[in-house]
Amino acid sequence: MTPRLASTEPGMPGEDGYPRFSPAEIGRRWRAASREVERAGVDALVVYGADRSGAAVQWLTHWPVTREAALLWTPGAAPLLLVQHANHLDNAERLSTGCEVRWGGDSTAATLAAELGRRRAGRLRLGVVGPLPASGAVLLEAAGAELVFLDLEFQRLRLVKSAEELEWTRRGARLTDAAVDALARRAGPGTGEVELGAIVESAYVPEGGTTHIHYFSATAMRQPSMRVPAQWPAERRLRAGDVVSCEVSASWWGYPGQLLRTFTVEEPPTPLYRDLHDVAVAAFDAISARVAPGTTAAELAEAARVIESAGFTTCDDLVHGFVGGYLPPVVPGGGREPRHGSFVLEEGMTIVVQPNVVTPDGTAGVQTGELLLVTSTGCERLHAYPRGIGVLRHSA
Repeated sequence: MTPRLASTEPGMPGEDGYPRFSPAEIGRRWRAASREVERAGVDALVVYGADRSGAAVQWLTHWPVTREAALLWTPGAAPLLLVQHANHLDNAERLSTGCEVRWGGDSTAATLAAELGRRRAGRLRLGVVGPLPASGAVLLEAAGAELVFLDLEFQRLRLVKSAEELEWTRRGARLTDAAVDALARRAGPGTGEVELGAIVESAYVPEGGTTHIHYFSATAMRQPSMRVPAQWPAERRLRAGDVVSCEVSASWWGYPGQLLRTFTVEEPPTPLYRDLHDVAVAAFDAISARVAPGTTAAELAEAARVIESAGFTTCDDLVHGFVGGYLPPVVPGGGREPRHGSFVLEEGMTIVVQPNVVTPDGTAGVQTGELLLVTSTGCERLHAYPRGIGVLRHSA
């Protein structure tokens, strides 16, 4: 059983100001989760998240997870959401949908083990989703639980997006477009690398968006030393003649877009960077032309061979599923075999095509790409931001 759900319009803020999926959509998710529980032959399910990472918890309850959260469900009982810290309880009670909410106590795992014992005496098979720490696993096993990890099963539930999920994803894509547009308008010679994050965040934070990632690289085109965006910015200011690549994902309540673009600073691209980017565009076009239901990951990898044929290689993955995690199909670059070579695309999947074309010596690279929706006849762009190399001219 699950509790009654709020009847707000999908994606629109309710009386408390929080957007929510419809009762029908949340019910669909719980039915899918129940089928996986039954298929795995487990007696109960724990969905765990920590440190603002808990996609499955949010998917089932709307709670994005802060310090720690553990969702416990046993068939026939209401779902129980344990949250940390105590001062996060009030917000979790307001925001979460379809579950009882309690503080996790001094130890979330210990509280979880005690609740399992109260609900069912003796040994039980416990399905687990999420990064449950080893210390928590020890406590649950000591309480009589046999742990059965269901991460892959729940990952599969996130591959094909519902109509409501696509609406939230489109909003995340629009926020991401606004972020890269702000970068193009406001960055230029004199802008510090650490300021780039502030610039992109200024475009979506006032609109209720949050940061999934924003990565940047900046190097001199004539003496390059970076091939791929960095996860942490350096204390350096942009100069005329630099090249900047970005990977930006702004999120709408767990539904991010992803946009990858390359810019030069005040000057046109050098011949090397023009060639790199031309090949990246050719690879993007070749891969996206193959995106359709029934296409395999191996076929997407084959479409990218234009990169090696041009004498270049890649560092980052060429393709990956996205929204709800870093999902299959993951198609690595550099001629490496796909991790999911036989994986078949289906209508409703969302994937990022992102050829990061680099020189063989690894000193120079460009990034281009974006989030696409697999449609019945091919693919649809979820982003509206223009393609091509931009030029950053703003003087800080």
